[in-house]
Amino acid sequence: MPSAPRPEKRRFPLHVHISVMFTLLLLLTGVVLGVFNYQQTTQIILSSSEKLFNRIEQDVRVDLYDTYEPIRHLLGLLADYPATREPRIAERLALLAPFSRALRDNPNLASLYLGDCNGDFLMVRPLRTKALRTALNAPVDATYQVWTVERTREGQVRSRSLFYDQALTLVGQQDNPDETFDPRSRGWFRSAMETAEQITTEPYVFFSTRNIGTTLARRSGEHAVIGADLTLAALSQTLAKHKVTPGTEIVLLDPQGNAVGYPDSGRLIVDTESSRLIKARDLAPAIAAALDGNSDTPRLEAAGRQWIVSRSHIQEGGPQGLELALLVPEDELLADAYRMRWQGALITLATLLLCLPLGWLTSRILVKPLRSLVQEADAIRSFDFDYPASRRSPVLEVDQLGVSMARMKETLASFFEITASLRAETRFAPLLERVLFETVKIGQAQAGLIYLRESDGKQIKPYGLVIDGTPRDLQTFELQGYTLNAPSRPHWFQQLTVAETLVCSLGFEQAGDLRGILLAMDAPRAHLIGIHLRNRHQETVGVLVLLISDSGTDADLEKLQPDRIAFLQAVSGAATVSIESQRLQARQKQLLDSFIQLLAGAIDAKSPYTGGHCQRVPALTLMLAQAAATSQAPAFEGYRPTEDEWEALHIAAWLHDCGKVTTPEYVVDKATKLETLNDRIHEVRTRFEVLKRDAWIDYWQAVASGGEASSLARRRDAALAALDDDFAFVARCNLGSEAMADDDLQRLQHIAQRTWTRTLDDRLGVSWEENRRQARAPKPTLPVTESLLADKPEHLFERHEAELIPADNPWGFQLDVPTWKYNRGELYNLSVTRGTLTREERYVINHHMVQTILMLSQLPFPSHLENVAEIAGGHHEKMDGTGYPKRLKREQMSLPARMMAIADIFEALTAADRPYKKAKKLSEALGIMATMCRDAHIDCELFKLFIDERIYLRYAEEYLDPRQIDEIDPGSLLAKAGLNA
Repeated sequence: MPSAPRPEKRRFPLHVHISVMFTLLLLLTGVVLGVFNYQQTTQIILSSSEKLFNRIEQDVRVDLYDTYEPIRHLLGLLADYPATREPRIAERLALLAPFSRALRDNPNLASLYLGDCNGDFLMVRPLRTKALRTALNAPVDATYQVWTVERTREGQVRSRSLFYDQALTLVGQQDNPDETFDPRSRGWFRSAMETAEQITTEPYVFFSTRNIGTTLARRSGEHAVIGADLTLAALSQTLAKHKVTPGTEIVLLDPQGNAVGYPDSGRLIVDTESSRLIKARDLAPAIAAALDGNSDTPRLEAAGRQWIVSRSHIQEGGPQGLELALLVPEDELLADAYRMRWQGALITLATLLLCLPLGWLTSRILVKPLRSLVQEADAIRSFDFDYPASRRSPVLEVDQLGVSMARMKETLASFFEITASLRAETRFAPLLERVLFETVKIGQAQAGLIYLRESDGKQIKPYGLVIDGTPRDLQTFELQGYTLNAPSRPHWFQQLTVAETLVCSLGFEQAGDLRGILLAMDAPRAHLIGIHLRNRHQETVGVLVLLISDSGTDADLEKLQPDRIAFLQAVSGAATVSIESQRLQARQKQLLDSFIQLLAGAIDAKSPYTGGHCQRVPALTLMLAQAAATSQAPAFEGYRPTEDEWEALHIAAWLHDCGKVTTPEYVVDKATKLETLNDRIHEVRTRFEVLKRDAWIDYWQAVASGGEASSLARRRDAALAALDDDFAFVARCNLGSEAMADDDLQRLQHIAQRTWTRTLDDRLGVSWEENRRQARAPKPTLPVTESLLADKPEHLFERHEAELIPADNPWGFQLDVPTWKYNRGELYNLSVTRGTLTREERYVINHHMVQTILMLSQLPFPSHLENVAEIAGGHHEKMDGTGYPKRLKREQMSLPARMMAIADIFEALTAADRPYKKAKKLSEALGIMATMCRDAHIDCELFKLFIDERIYLRYAEEYLDPRQIDEIDPGSLLAKAGLNA
């Protein structure tokens, strides 16, 4: 068996190999640079932090030196002062002047004093604070306290406090009888007497001021010691200045671990009563961890953070010196360094990512120059004309192909851009202007003219003119229309009728009515390009004419090249489609509008009493909408209808009552309570006539039986008069012009109880449907006695199930549906308290809104007309949600729907063609509408606009009888409506 062929080894293009190598080199370079930069950055960070700590330590040393050294020099000078060797306190008071000057010059000095071997003591203390003055009971103007302790040979102790002002004038003194202070018992005195050098004590809390400080002392002569108390408060301030970061911990501590310097100096003294210094380890967990650690590592972890630690010994501050502990959070100290390190890494990565596609693109350009042309061709095939043109190639054939493709793309892009702009134009006149502008631009012409054929013949007329990029008025140039086959046509037009496209030279003599255009172009001769505009059926719908100035140069010939003419033909073909589509759309709109008005007219013609309603409401709605669109009131500032929205409002207004085609006329036009197809009051009258005949018959029968004629005549006449009065009352109730009181209803019930005798079968000669209703009750035996006003079973008409509206209907209808479709009961109808309509008949009329919405919802309106049903179907809604058919509230209704409600109400109130009411005057109608506004039945803001803009008056002057127009007080109307005038 032959062996299977070996699979061909997969091979890759050269640009893939170059790109892979380029990528690997970049990755290697980036990794090497990244590792090197990381190591160098780490070393720089550690070195910088070590130098920073050394600088801080040096600064603290310098600050301590600067704090102690001046005091040492001061004590050296004062130790040799002559007054220090005087035996008595009185002579030693001469030290007040140099002591006070030294205290003024050194704010850190708390006091200067002198003690001798006899136990005598003199101290000068500045009174710098109010608290110290109060504690020493010093006078208000005292600046210094001089405290003296003097011992006699007998061992008696005399202590006094002398107070001096700024000028060293004695301002007060007091004795201290219980004073037992002896300088010889103090450590500083004993230490100073034992050595000829100056001594410095360990920091401690001053007994008198509760400040932290230290004592510097030296021997003065053989028997005295001069000393100074130096506060270390400034030392804590110095430490606060050297906080490297907000989280830095820095502390000075003595050999016993007591903190003597800390940025928060208030924490240094733990117990003010015992004057005990806080242990440094108690200040912060990180400090405790640093002091407890025995290793020399510069890092430690404490309190959940990494710290960089520096500890150093300082000679100043006591016999054994002090220790400085500095702890800096690593994340705070190295924040900038970390940021720089990561930025460097990101920059390296970004450079790498940027170079990768650059290398890929470079390799593809070098080894595959045709690839860009293929992609460009694919882009053109996908109608992507924004794809960048390919670069010029050193290969001649490839370069020529690229240039040709670029020209092709430019031509196609221009063509599609023009056709898209023409297709987007929705108005006819701007469309013609756009066609002229685009074709004149393509042809580089100075003028363009378009002729269109009339739809009813072969006449062709000018419709648009552009000269030098500006539209011109056709009447100014007196351009004429032509008949396609007329012999009087210009020569150039005759040539155009036999040729699809005409290119010719046109002189002034042959120009005919185009001479005015040549004059405007300032050209005695011009090149004319004529192109037929043909529709889908290849019928001529117009002619496009371009005029190019004849300059006699080669540039003119370039404009007349066949490729340019072919492009113009293609553009004109697309323009023809747009023009024809616009014309068809305009005719369709005209047809729709005519059909709408035809339907509205049919609705009005259906009832002679509502004729014109469907035509007047649109006019009034348009007046109100125009006022709202131009109003600057805040309620209408967002209402600026577009052309499509005007069209939707126009259609909705004309079709707002289209559902009335389903409403019976005898319900809409019901003028009396008993009226159906005829007024049944005539049947009731016949019954009364029967009863009157019965009264006469009873009279004559009684006379024939021998009764007294005169008494019988009186009884007869009374019965006849009562019947006449009762019928007149029933007839008045039938009119429904007045509201019925309870007494009227009771009287009607009383009249209904009268009976009459029927001898004929009422089931003969009626429809099968009425027979079916009559079958609800058993057939009576004739003759039968019946009520004068009857509510019979056959008067009740059942409602078909299809007419029921489910509660969950998709349209949101919320109507209370009566049980019966009609109730023709005579007593029931006559008992209607107001108007002529029963509850069932009122529902039938209200149901026309349901039919309107259903009919309009089923029409295939375009998207910009999709809200026609909402606008038309809301004019019987009320702002408080009690209207019908959906019980919408104001915020649920659009502004046009609320306008329709006002227009419908005002037209109905002022209409003069209603059988059930008289036309109201303006003041009456507006008064009723003001009440409706106050009761939240109509929109208050629209009603105010209706009054303020006097829309009612404009409508009245055009549509109402002049006798209906009376004086209107807008202020009182607005006040009645609950609005500000």
